[in-house]
Amino acid sequence: MTRKRLIIEMGMGVDQHGQEPTVAAARAVRNAIAHNALPGVWEVAGLDDPNQMIVEVKVAVPYPEQVRAAEVLAVLPFGQKTLTVESGGMSVQGKAIPALNDKNDEMLIAVAAVTVWIE
Repeated sequence: MTRKRLIIEMGMGVDQHGQEPTVAAARAVRNAIAHNALPGVWEVAGLDDPNQMIVEVKVAVPYPEQVRAAEVLAVLPFGQKTLTVESGGMSVQGKAIPALNDKNDEMLIAVAAVTVWIE
């Protein structure tokens, strides 16, 4: 069978304190899927199980080599999940607060695209 895209959703996530690109990336993915319902998975594509969906995630974030993929993909409730991480997003100056375990004053911003494919 051939794969067909059902939906593409985009999101943005920020880690204001802690300088964790994984946190920013996971928030971007959560933002992308936050307001979705996919009845077409059952009603149009005819899947019996939501884990039959193929879910491809692409995230751009500062320090992509530090992203813990399993934590980002854990945001997705269903599907055969894959993650591609690349350098991008944005780093802006915030305010370092020692009580929040800040290493510096960076705020990390990530962007994500979540694509659902159906066989």
